[in-house]
Amino acid sequence: MKHIPYGYRIENGMAVVDEAEADAVRKFFDYYISGLALMAAAEKVGLKLYHGSAGRILRNVKYLGDDYYPAIIDKATFDKAEEIRMGRAKALGRVRELEVKQVEPFPTKFTIPAVKIIYDDPFVQAAYACSLIESEVATYGTE
Repeated sequence: MKHIPYGYRIENGMAVVDEAEADAVRKFFDYYISGLALMAAAEKVGLKLYHGSAGRILRNVKYLGDDYYPAIIDKATFDKAEEIRMGRAKALGRVRELEVKQVEPFPTKFTIPAVKIIYDDPFVQAAYACSLIESEVATYGTE
């Protein structure tokens, strides 16, 4: 299993562009932008991928280049492919807004008096400290 993105190889501990694979990645982006479906674009350049793997290639920001990976795709091409990908996903109803659930924190307030007894056994000490906790539960603004 490779741990580096398709289009790169490691030489002397550094990622370098594998020109044959990088050319396939560039063509894959170009075919996708020109209107081909995800899998059709992948097949046209000879990439035997699953749909999810092909989609991850389109979303992989490492192709833009960073400190370790040299750039294979320019930002304009990457952004255009992402715009098209999101447009197609929205048209197919595959984009949904996540609902943020407001969780009310359980209002509690705990107090503990000073620990007066010290035990050698840490488990006994913990049990003693827990026994000192005085719990006051505040419910919705009342204490």
